[in-house]
Amino acid sequence: MKALYDALYIWRQEMRQVVRDEGVLIFFIVVPIVYPLLYSWIYNNEVLRDVPVAVVDDSKSAMSRDFIRRCDATPEVKVLCFCADLDEAKSLVSRQVVKGIYYLPPDFANHTARMEQTFMSVYCDMSLVLAYKNIFAAARLVSLDMGSEIQAQLSSLASGGRGVAPTARQAEVSARPLDYDEVPIFNPAGGYGSFILPGVLMLILQQTLVLGIGLSAGTARENNRYGDLIPLDRHYSGVHRIVYGKALCYLMVFTVMAAYLSLLVPRLFGFPQLAAWRDIALMLIPYLLASTFFGMFISCMVRYRENVMLLIVFVSVPLLFMSGIPWPLSSIPGTWQGVSWIFPSTFGVRAFVRLNSMGASLSDVRSELLYMWIQAGLFYVATCMVYRHQLMLTQQHTLSRLKQLRRKLRVRAEMKDRAVTRK
Repeated sequence: MKALYDALYIWRQEMRQVVRDEGVLIFFIVVPIVYPLLYSWIYNNEVLRDVPVAVVDDSKSAMSRDFIRRCDATPEVKVLCFCADLDEAKSLVSRQVVKGIYYLPPDFANHTARMEQTFMSVYCDMSLVLAYKNIFAAARLVSLDMGSEIQAQLSSLASGGRGVAPTARQAEVSARPLDYDEVPIFNPAGGYGSFILPGVLMLILQQTLVLGIGLSAGTARENNRYGDLIPLDRHYSGVHRIVYGKALCYLMVFTVMAAYLSLLVPRLFGFPQLAAWRDIALMLIPYLLASTFFGMFISCMVRYRENVMLLIVFVSVPLLFMSGIPWPLSSIPGTWQGVSWIFPSTFGVRAFVRLNSMGASLSDVRSELLYMWIQAGLFYVATCMVYRHQLMLTQQHTLSRLKQLRRKLRVRAEMKDRAVTRK
């Protein structure tokens, strides 16, 4: 009962620290609420439309004008202006007036008239990958479409020369003998938000939790005379009650934040949401436990409040890439994959994306759940070990302080005895 009372006392003290400390309150409440809304609102349009391009038409033929007209008719790009030469077009790209250039050479139509393959050049501003994708995709689709029409016309001429008049269907089959239907699975809109933001939501959950715990630990050290993480209090006398009390505070706050990030934000912005809330809850339990104990373990290394910002914010982007969502796992070296297994976000992001965006079941993400439970157990043991060390340091400082007090009292008593003897 005493251990339970001490754990509840530590939980109450930690909750007071969360409410009173503005930095911890920002990372525990404000950032998890505002940050996902800001990200989702920015990428809510999902796809990029009407990317401005410049055209340099040195061919000045009916075929080149038809190519430009078809590119302008696509939803991906918008022909903003015509330039006299490439230098003028490059100056527009450098001033960010346009994002790309379509260059049609003088012999663009002549090659086709001579039954030869023709070429055109596409210049893209690679600072924005989405713009590059649209510019290149529009030119590719139009060139394939015009190529099929030219091939159908050539087939008709060849058949007419043999005295056989082909039908329109025969010419279409001859131009494209193997047709296909492009069906984007798991991301019907083909948008950036549905692709990347579900993983970002889980990463925000871990990073804000670790940042808040680190700030709280830095505050505790700064308020302590000897810079200890554990205060000098009779309730902080056991390792497990300290870990349980602190973890209970963090879990209570982030259980609400996890429900908000995983259930409400995707619904507000129309992201794919294929999993039932029970499956999401069962996935979040080991993820929150692993992230909490990971944050408590990291917080023991924080000497000042600013240290955790430099340590955690720096690794946010690498952690997102190492999760295997924005970058394929097959292209990540084995060493970095091994490093990514240290962080709970690696398996949490994968499990959440598979459940919520791909419609997987809990059995399909069994390996990720197992790894997160293993991480929770290992980080719990590691947290208990470092807190035991911190508790020993607090006890040593307490003993040294008692020795100093005894020494001062002894000196005072000797001074009083000498004064009495002189009298």
